[in-house]
Amino acid sequence: MKAELINPFLNAAKNVLETMAQVKVISQKPHLKAGTSSYGVVTGIIGMTSEQITGSMIVSFSEKCILKIVANMLMEEVKEKIDDEVVDAVGELTNMICGGAKAQLAKLDLKFALATPTMVVGKGVEISFYSKSPTIVIPFATDDGSFVVEANLGGQW
Repeated sequence: MKAELINPFLNAAKNVLETMAQVKVISQKPHLKAGTSSYGVVTGIIGMTSEQITGSMIVSFSEKCILKIVANMLMEEVKEKIDDEVVDAVGELTNMICGGAKAQLAKLDLKFALATPTMVVGKGVEISFYSKSPTIVIPFATDDGSFVVEANLGGQW
């Protein structure tokens, strides 16, 4: 995956979480993913496809991090555990982050359709990717834990 394709995902994740959840987000150094296991306890996966691009974007949250994000989004107290409402929120965040990246990538003349997100609950779940291209992992830190955005895009551009 080309380096200029990383920033749209980084910027979209930071923008969505700081705007929707009032959570300060600090990006860390991107790296290539080793293996196919999910990072956090709740993971959103969304497919992306066009004539140019085939791939996926994954957002995966540690438990403490996503519980704080959802509490802030809903203006409620922090829940004690992951429930259906938290899983649904991860789906919405996945859509918003990928949608934000899609808008930025369109400026590079890269256009694609988005699938409906799939949510996975559990740490270390094996995930098959839509593209054979390397997966870029963008780690993020918050005051209440960490999360990652993974982008796996293959194709011709």
